[in-house]
Order: sequence, then C-alpha cells, then structure tokens
Amino acid sequence: MATVEIRAVKKAYGATPVIHGVDVGIADGEFVVLVGPSGCGKSTLLRMIAGLEDISGGEIRIGDRVINNVPPKDRDIAMVFQNYALYPHMTVAENMGFSLKLHKAPKAEIDARVRAAAEILSLSHLLDRFPRQLSGGQRQRVAMGRAIVRDPQVFLFDEPLSNLDAKLRVQMRAEIKELHQRLRTTTVYVTHDQIEAMTMADKIVVMQDGIVEQIGAPLDLYDKPANQFVAGFIGSPSMNFIEGRVRLDGTPRFETADGIALPVSPPAGVADGQPAVYGVRPEHMQIDPDGVAATVLVTEPTGAEILVVTKIGEHEVNCLFRERLSFSPGETIRIAPQRHLVHLFDAQTGKAL
Repeated sequence: MATVEIRAVKKAYGATPVIHGVDVGIADGEFVVLVGPSGCGKSTLLRMIAGLEDISGGEIRIGDRVINNVPPKDRDIAMVFQNYALYPHMTVAENMGFSLKLHKAPKAEIDARVRAAAEILSLSHLLDRFPRQLSGGQRQRVAMGRAIVRDPQVFLFDEPLSNLDAKLRVQMRAEIKELHQRLRTTTVYVTHDQIEAMTMADKIVVMQDGIVEQIGAPLDLYDKPANQFVAGFIGSPSMNFIEGRVRLDGTPRFETADGIALPVSPPAGVADGQPAVYGVRPEHMQIDPDGVAATVLVTEPTGAEILVVTKIGEHEVNCLFRERLSFSPGETIRIAPQRHLVHLFDAQTGKAL
C-alpha cells in the first residue's frame, strides 16, 4: 500500500487544456472517489495515474516515487475497467492469473494467489468457466480478482459498475466497499454517479471542466458544499435553487423577483438587497400551515417516501417527504424549508455565502 500525491497536474491535447493544475492527496489505505459529470476530466486523471495518458505538467507520486515517466507495468498499480476487459478464450482462473504468468511467477504461486482471491470474491466454484458463461456481476468480480492477485500498491477503478443493472450495482457497491475494508489497499475510483461516491468513499473529489471544485468526506460535501455546482451535484434528488435577494430590514428573509418571501438565517457579511441563490434540499422541505403556498404538479411515491414536485410562484420546487402523504395535481399545499438547513450562494460566483 502507498500514498498517492497529485501535484499541479495538467493535461492538454495539443493546444486544448483539459486538466487545469489539479492537486489531490490520497492517504495510505484511503478510498477516494473522483466524481463529476461526463467530460469533467476524472477518467483522464485516473488514466494519468495509471500511465495510460501522458502528463502535460505537474507530477504524480506513488509513495516516495515520482511516476510521471514510469511505464504502466512498473507502477505497481492494478486497474479495473468499465468493460471488464477479460480474455474470452481463457477460463476465470487463467484470466485472474494472467498478469502473474506474464511476470513469470511460479505456477504454484499463481494457483495459490488465484485461489485466495477467488475465495474472497466467492468465485471458487467458477474458476473453470469462461467469461461467456458468467453474468455481468460475476465478470466484474473476475476483473477485480485479476487486480487482487497482483497485490498492488494502488487499485484504480474506472466506472466499473456502469454496465450493470440497478439492483446489481447496489450489490456490487457493497462488495467493493467490503473488499476495501478487508484489504485496505489505497483505491482511486471514478464514477459519474454521486450515489456511488456518497456510499463508498472515504473522501470525494468533485470535478468540473478539469478543475477540482471541492474535496472532502461525503457528508461534509452534503452539509457544507463550497459552491452551487457541488450543492447541485451531491445529493439525490438534487438541491432546489431559487434566485432572488437577501432582505435584512425587519425579519431577515429571502425575496424572489415575484415577491415570494422565504425564511433564511443570513451569514455574517451579507448585505441588505444582495443578489443571491437560495438553496434547499428536497428532503429539508416540510409541510407547514404557516409556510408559502405551493401548487402540486406531480407526485412520485416510492413506498418509503414520496417526491412531490410543486410550483411556488414561477419557481419549481421538489419536496421529499418520508410520511405517507396523498396529494392531487393542482392541489395547493403550504410548505416551508427547515431554516437552519438553507444554503445561500453568491449570484455571480456561485460560491457559498
């Protein structure tokens, strides 16, 4: 196991920069998730750690060694790909042990490592099968097993669950997290799915357009987003945003252009009349007889909770209720945010106020 240090790393394709001086520190044994929308640079950054992409600037260290110019095979990393990348003509055991065979490891050692990895991943009964005889989840476990047998310093995962159905993704999330808790190998995991990031990571790196927007523990990002982008990306359903101004005369409030007043506890330094964006998560809305009037547009019951899409004036606001409530489209209800859970963002920069 080892630390990974990404220092002022840049990447450009010709004259087009795609990674703009990224700094990330990953502790020994830590599970770090790079998350962001498609095209944000997270997979490019992972491929630079792996040595599959050249670095245009900065440096990457694994342990005490700068690996900028080290070939991928000498970096002591193991990568699990989105498409599994299994050899179809090899059995499960042969696929898992192939990298050790290339390194001319003794057959007895290969067999022992393959059996040990298969035991960890519940693949022992499948060692003689071919990839075509396996389910998607089993193939992904084989790909993970191939990484485990190498006993690398760092695991790299490139969106490994995106080809699986929803139920299997949930199962594999738990299996990967359990695997990390058992092996404690430093892990860098790339996904566009913020639910995967929230449930699996020790630390999340949120990226947008080749820039790191925020780094922190999952609940820190959820509770204290640094800006509007992070606030909207982390959390499902995503945060509601309403534009308006902070009013400090009389009772502090947030006022929209169409005159709707919402409760707020403005932070120090906010001026009266300052343009801002009001952010509140759907799960932090509640039914309140003294709240603002909202028209029900759509209800989406899931059993454990109900998502209610409402309209307050000209603003669409999602509300997530845990109670078993029944509303009809067109009905008027009164709702209010939990004041202490409201976020304010600068209207120009998007930074949290």
